[in-house]
Amino acid sequence: MVRKELMVEEISKLMKDYDRIRNIAIIAHVHHGKTTLTDSLLAKAGLISKTVAGDVLYTNYDAIEKERKMTIKSANISLGFKYKDNDYMINLIDTPGHVDFGGHVTRSMRAVDGAVLVIDPVEMIMPQTETVLKQALKEKVRPVLFVNKVDRLLSELKLTPEQTQERLLELVSKVNYFIEQFAPVEFAEKWKVSVEGNSVAFGSAYDKWAVSKTIMEKYKITFKDVFKYFEEGRDKELQEIAPIEEAILPMIVENLPNPREAQPYRIPLIWHGDLNSEDGKAMMNADFNAKTNIVVFGITYDQHSGEVAVGRVFSGIARKGVELHISGKNNTERIQQVGVYMGPDRVTVDEVPAGNIATIVGLSNLTIGDTLSENIIEPFDPIKHYSKPVVTKAIEAKDSRDTLKLIEALRELSKEDPTIQAEINQETGEHLVSGMGELHLEIIETKIRDEFGIPIVSSEPIVVYNEAIESKAGPVESKTPNRHSKFYITVEPLPPALLKELDDGAMKEGKPKGQAAIELMVKNGLDRNVAKNVVYVYNRCLLSDVTHGVQYINEVMENVTEGFEEAIRDGPLARQKVAGVLVSIVDATIHEDPVHRGPAQVIPSIRNGIYAALLEAGVTLLEPKQNYEITIPQEYMSDVIAFLQGMRGVIIDIQQDRDQVIIKSKVPVAETLKNFSNSLRSLTQGRALWAMEFAGYEKVPQALQDQVVREIRKRKGVSEEPPKPGDFLIS
Repeated sequence: MVRKELMVEEISKLMKDYDRIRNIAIIAHVHHGKTTLTDSLLAKAGLISKTVAGDVLYTNYDAIEKERKMTIKSANISLGFKYKDNDYMINLIDTPGHVDFGGHVTRSMRAVDGAVLVIDPVEMIMPQTETVLKQALKEKVRPVLFVNKVDRLLSELKLTPEQTQERLLELVSKVNYFIEQFAPVEFAEKWKVSVEGNSVAFGSAYDKWAVSKTIMEKYKITFKDVFKYFEEGRDKELQEIAPIEEAILPMIVENLPNPREAQPYRIPLIWHGDLNSEDGKAMMNADFNAKTNIVVFGITYDQHSGEVAVGRVFSGIARKGVELHISGKNNTERIQQVGVYMGPDRVTVDEVPAGNIATIVGLSNLTIGDTLSENIIEPFDPIKHYSKPVVTKAIEAKDSRDTLKLIEALRELSKEDPTIQAEINQETGEHLVSGMGELHLEIIETKIRDEFGIPIVSSEPIVVYNEAIESKAGPVESKTPNRHSKFYITVEPLPPALLKELDDGAMKEGKPKGQAAIELMVKNGLDRNVAKNVVYVYNRCLLSDVTHGVQYINEVMENVTEGFEEAIRDGPLARQKVAGVLVSIVDATIHEDPVHRGPAQVIPSIRNGIYAALLEAGVTLLEPKQNYEITIPQEYMSDVIAFLQGMRGVIIDIQQDRDQVIIKSKVPVAETLKNFSNSLRSLTQGRALWAMEFAGYEKVPQALQDQVVREIRKRKGVSEEPPKPGDFLIS
């Protein structure tokens, strides 16, 4: 602990020296070696012994991460280093690589300016490698490349020196292709990685050696020397003549930008306020003498301090006593304590200036993506999660007395990780928890049992479907139960371009704000008159009030919105969420007496009217799909293709890589819940490597839809027979 306190003292002195600060993330596909690499950087900083680096996996500090030897959530750590006689501070985030925890990577990209991309050259560029690199480039985060596990090319693939170099050059070329494709146009060339530019290193994080331009020049070592050491069985000596930290640290310092370099091009991308305003200029210049502006990208819980926000300070200084506005709230709240993370420990400091990552205690009811500011400013762009929860489990407390504790645990978990969705099924009393995949849900269950101490029982995984329409319907006349008021409702599919924007999180749920929201809708295909009158956004659906001269419509609009939400949350066909629909109130006759137009009248009328209109339009069921990339020896190709096709999978591409075959396929999530992993391992005698990523929602085949709908309705305890429009209308 003494060393940690000394380090905090050191980095506190460096926090205002922009030239010496780097905010970076380690990103990669699962098991490519991010945390092992992080260990070596921690050893260089003096936090752990070099002898245990690679084994201790320091940033995997949760028991569940240690048990599985897998990063499950992002870990923040601030480190002090000396390089070329200068002190440097690196705010580092070790991110997860498994697709189920990709939300942590998305959130981390808002906080950093640079990234170290780690790739295993045996597996090459996997789907999640592509995903994390695209996410970094989309947020204007500059990458450098560390090719890890190079020893596998020699010991497992038995490649010659020439073949090894050829494969490594091919990998660098592929990474540069992605940078060229997805980097901002102005950086597409500049950000390409190369050995000559000291932005590429090759080595083994576990054995703690790496070769880069810096290492070659300092230690006069070449790739031929590396092969020689392996041939002579002296590879363990490489960490003495090519120490990994001396390759990675210069690569970070020399290539990745400091906050003052990065914020002028990152702020216009993630903040759409006035750049010439006082706060705009302050953030562009990372000015710590200006008013404070912070973006929350993480929330954790501390048993003593309660909710702890983790945020990037873009201007001003986070310190005790500063009063901040929280986006979407009218009041201000005062910071009670600030600090920095040192892995599992949160260490209090006096202040955290612009250009750094701070922990903040004292602000209540925050959500990830919130803007904290001394002046009231335009909020930062929402943090957009690219995957959607596709698997659900029903979870209950074994002892009903623990139900309130379970609700609180789910609330905390979904705050820490917004890709977790939890809701109560009013009919059964079950808590329905949705996540990115089976592993995600398994981790949630383990945390509830072990960290919160709540014994639970859970159902088998259930697939999350969506309901949608392909044509317009209405106006449908829907009367209130007392028949005193009528609403005329139309429904139609949203324009595909607008639906994509909503999928990407371009608009927050709730009432759209400002002209920018209207222009976004119009630009993406919505009629301007409809866009101007959109009153609510929910689950990628819009509610628009296009009535003219209807008395009392504004007075009942809150209840209209509630009815809309109920209909979208629980669709008519299979009680699944509705997505991609524009609901318009085109006319209404509303009773003058408030007693006759309260919630009990308006809400069911709107909900049932939307149900009837959707059924008239023809509701289809959409199922989630995942892209799989499966690498297998060639002799298993025909068996694996038959296996995938038997699961309703579509073969997208087949590539040959020496004696290996890479099969790319799109498979419905519903089919992968049927023992996919064990079946594939059995089929290939354990020799299959695979990775997957979310591929969006597509229509359930017509031949299957009725069966799936009936199964869902039966499970939910409602009549198996799908309803008709007339079932929801009062004559």
